[in-house]
Amino acid sequence: MSEDDSRPSPAPEPQERRRGWLERLSSAISGEPSNREDLVELLRDTHADGLIDADTLRMFEGALGISSKTVGDVMVPRAQMVALPADAKFLDLMKQVVESGHSRFPVHGEDKDEILGILLAKDLLRGVVADNGPGSIHELLRPAVLIPESKKLNVLLREFRLSRNHMAIVIDEYGGVAGLVTIEDVLEEIVGEIDDEHDDAEDPNALIAAQADGQFAVSALTPIADFNERFGSDFDDAEYDTIGGVIIGAIGHLPEVGEELTLGRFAFRVTDADSRRLHALHVSVHADA
Repeated sequence: MSEDDSRPSPAPEPQERRRGWLERLSSAISGEPSNREDLVELLRDTHADGLIDADTLRMFEGALGISSKTVGDVMVPRAQMVALPADAKFLDLMKQVVESGHSRFPVHGEDKDEILGILLAKDLLRGVVADNGPGSIHELLRPAVLIPESKKLNVLLREFRLSRNHMAIVIDEYGGVAGLVTIEDVLEEIVGEIDDEHDDAEDPNALIAAQADGQFAVSALTPIADFNERFGSDFDDAEYDTIGGVIIGAIGHLPEVGEELTLGRFAFRVTDADSRRLHALHVSVHADA
């Protein structure tokens, strides 16, 4: 072997590396690799090679991940829906719209299972300021799209794009309203974190965390039964499924960070919330009187 033959091969130029990645991606699209795990591994290799950045990798993985997730995984639960009663006065509706900060709202009849349609904030504003405007909220409603909890997110995203709808009402197996989902909820699965948060949600220790000061950090999605079991409480789960639902029902609106509420021997303070959901609570437990 000559001295020249014993020399290590030079590292591939960036253009050659890019060409190699494109060829591998082309092979992936045409059938190789043959499963999602191999494709994700390929994308991670391209990130390690510096051909795509971390945000791009996250979006690729998120786009692949939505095909395995359902509406039930990301929907806003019924207890946290901001829904408007059809018989409310226009001024009262305007106050709720401004307070929530949303742009679309389910409108219901006697209860949230009777969804009459979707109200856009801009339609309500036009109705309020127009001369000889509509006599009731019914005239401003747009049809509501009803979907099952089991619908795949990639299918829903495609339907949102084709129909130009931005919100759908989620129906459970009994025909009742389970919650709602928006196009933003689906897109967050692509551009945000792709870890499966529901693995943690099934673990009560992850939903209720004791703090060093003897108080507790509690997820708003903690099932009422789990909360009652942990603290020996007796909150009723006939109307709400989660402790967040109990808090929203007691306060009467979707609370903001810092709002406080005392129920029996429990003092609740909202520590994490946005314009669509209540996420987390700080809970202090007082001794029985």
